[in-house]
Amino acid sequence: MLRAELTSLLQRPEDLQFLYAVNSAEEALARVPLAPPDVILMDIRLPGMSGIECVAELKKKLPNLEIIMLTIYQDEDSIFRALNAGASGYLIKSSDPEMLYGAIRNVHSGGAPFSSLIARKIVTYFHSAESKEDRLQRNEHKLSPREKEVLTLMAEGYRYKEIAKTLGVSLETVRSHVKHICGKMHVRSRAQALSKFYS
Repeated sequence: MLRAELTSLLQRPEDLQFLYAVNSAEEALARVPLAPPDVILMDIRLPGMSGIECVAELKKKLPNLEIIMLTIYQDEDSIFRALNAGASGYLIKSSDPEMLYGAIRNVHSGGAPFSSLIARKIVTYFHSAESKEDRLQRNEHKLSPREKEVLTLMAEGYRYKEIAKTLGVSLETVRSHVKHICGKMHVRSRAQALSKFYS
């Protein structure tokens, strides 16, 4: 329903040309390289591969492709993971049509459009007194080099399975590292460890 509604909306402005819509990340990976648009609107939650994973794969093949995330997710993990994957903008699905049109024009001309709430989250994060490196150094006497790697990937929004794949270790090993990180940081969960990392 949302795809049909967006298709209708994107056909209205005379200066925008709607090319096509796809049902999944897998379909996008097959079709986009063959007929690349200037701008893609990408959801995060898709059947099969996630939208963020799709962004990363598309950017490997088409580095100049502009991708705007259009999603309901407003948490820091999703925002920074999407940007880290290569997204150029991040909008909430409740954005009105004019904001959507403006974002497409903006990113096409080299801008980086964000919903106001998302922009505020990003500004707040970068106004923090400490960088990620500073936060890691603060716990340097506690965390092992591998635990620092795991914590950094967690902070970038990677899931346990993705961390295991990235580091070439088992899922159980990642869980063990997270358990040790929580113990050393005196927190009870991954979420609390990330909260302390960002604080």
